[in-house]
Amino acid sequence: MLTSNALIGLREGLEAVLVVSILIAFLVRTERRRALPLVWAGVGVAVALSVAVGAVLTYTAATLSFEAQEAFGGIASIVAVAFVTTMIFWMRRAGRTLAAQLRGQLDEALRLGPVAVITVAFLAVGREGLETAVFFFSSVRSAGGGTVLPLVGFLIGIAISIMLGFLLYVGAIRINLSKFFTVTGVLLVFVAAGVLAYGVHDLQEAALLPGLHALAFDVSASVPPTSWYGALLKGIFNFSPQTTVLEAIAWVGYVVVVLSLFLRPRRGAIRPARARTGEAT
Repeated sequence: MLTSNALIGLREGLEAVLVVSILIAFLVRTERRRALPLVWAGVGVAVALSVAVGAVLTYTAATLSFEAQEAFGGIASIVAVAFVTTMIFWMRRAGRTLAAQLRGQLDEALRLGPVAVITVAFLAVGREGLETAVFFFSSVRSAGGGTVLPLVGFLIGIAISIMLGFLLYVGAIRINLSKFFTVTGVLLVFVAAGVLAYGVHDLQEAALLPGLHALAFDVSASVPPTSWYGALLKGIFNFSPQTTVLEAIAWVGYVVVVLSLFLRPRRGAIRPARARTGEAT
């Protein structure tokens, strides 16, 4: 869980950092620094809301019966997969025009007033925050309820994303962001497939889906969950040595369909330029 959560923290964190850096750079370059506190206020509200959503999900699950917990966790896992899937396709499609859109929205908000500026910053960052909160909750569930490793992995990813965002902003490094989001998108497809399979298992435990005892395979003798490689497969891909038929169908179906669509060449695509601070912000 540490590795997969680090990937989520890195991906979502870098998206949020790039969004904030675009807004800040626009205000600095247009000599409207007085609006910077409003942007940070919007970012702060978005972060606080994301943390609150994660806390509410965790508290709600803890107060339910076993069957209700499994149903709640299964539904949350499927919602998290839907969020992440939407996110990777949205960034693939809108990444090239994101900076221009944000600058236009902020320029309009500056004419409307402080509340509009705060709202633009809140909405720009809040989407990544809410996605992360739901996916983090699902990761904690699939880790067996322990929050330490998922939280550590998530914080590591966030820290790396902040460092990369700062280095991009000051021009210390160059990253081909198109390739970065493509590679992390592919990895997230496999992570999301594991979360989806776990969500299906939760729904089977809650008796909302059939086939709990119909196993597609059982390799627990060869891949013990307590072994280092079993833990590695569990942490990265949420692999279960005992996988039901329905879980296997969900995992394979998701990977085949989503990966095929994600890697499909875009019409009219041009060769991406290597992103620099000025281009990213």
